[in-house]
Amino acid sequence: MTDAQRANPEPSAIRSGYDRWARVYDHDANPLPALEEPLVREAVGDPRGLRALDLGCGTGRHALWLAERGALVTAVDFSEGMLGEARRKPGASAVRFLVHDLHAPLPFAEGAFDLVVSGLVLEHLRDLPAFFGEARRVLVPSGRAVVSAMHPAMFLRGSQARFTDPESGELVQPGSVPHQMGGFVMAAVDAGFSLTGVGEHAPDDAFASLYPRALKYVGWPMLVVLELRG
Repeated sequence: MTDAQRANPEPSAIRSGYDRWARVYDHDANPLPALEEPLVREAVGDPRGLRALDLGCGTGRHALWLAERGALVTAVDFSEGMLGEARRKPGASAVRFLVHDLHAPLPFAEGAFDLVVSGLVLEHLRDLPAFFGEARRVLVPSGRAVVSAMHPAMFLRGSQARFTDPESGELVQPGSVPHQMGGFVMAAVDAGFSLTGVGEHAPDDAFASLYPRALKYVGWPMLVVLELRG
């Protein structure tokens, strides 16, 4: 893969990578989702009765939690492999799962949702303004969004989404775009969102004791969580 391809990965390559990752995604002790999940849940609060949209739902960790807490959940992802894992989980029947590429406009009407959640997707998107614009479009006025992403500082450590294929032993990198923090924030603001919270989170020693792959990042920002209102 050339430097240009690394900086501008094709969606098909990202999709293929996540189809392969799906089999082990929930079991490979990746510290980033473990750090992210409780922070997103705290930012969301009580979703009971809300029409919620999970953008880039993966294996369904946010979508299933939202449904369990009483939200009316629609969840989209472009990886059939990841959606297949999500659909097999307990509670999946309460979620409407759809195959959709976030590089394309969302197939929903304006104001169709009260809440948008998106977890660890931004590094795989080339067009942040289009993503945030669509998220804003499908929200009701004053609707909320909680968007998490791998912190741009991780690229300075040579880190991006990756996993080891358990069958081949190959290190697979689906493809990541090296955005900056300002790119996240300005894309959201330009789409019409107001920022109600920007959290930058690093693992501590206690977390690293549970997730050893985070040990080298103790004190280093791994995660950003944006709290937005339309």
